[in-house]
Amino acid sequence: MSELNSFVLDSFALIGFFQQESHYSRIEKLLQEAKSGHVSLFLSLVNWGEIYYSILRSRGESSAEQALIFIDELPIQIIEINRNLVYNAARLKSKYALSYADCFAAALAKAKDCPVLTGDPEFKKLHEEIKISWL
Repeated sequence: MSELNSFVLDSFALIGFFQQESHYSRIEKLLQEAKSGHVSLFLSLVNWGEIYYSILRSRGESSAEQALIFIDELPIQIIEINRNLVYNAARLKSKYALSYADCFAAALAKAKDCPVLTGDPEFKKLHEEIKISWL
């Protein structure tokens, strides 16, 4: 099922948003569009966990917990992990030197037939496998 205005977010996109990096305004605009129903945003549960552990390591438990609460308030659909998503992520992992979490974002983008929104240069390896919208 393809949705014209849909994106899979990887952890790079949201962590950068939380830290108000250069792509902050683009993510903020997409979140506003998602809230109004013009865009669908997806995040795999594995990438949700990646955001948590990344913030936990760099900024501590309080910041990590606040990030999860904030994500729950955002117009982002958290996608549970199922056997098919694990299978496709594992196949990507076997083929490319990419983190396992990134493989879940890529597998979800394939499943949703929409681009992954990222600035992570590791995704360049997947340009023939998935659609990528660069931050």
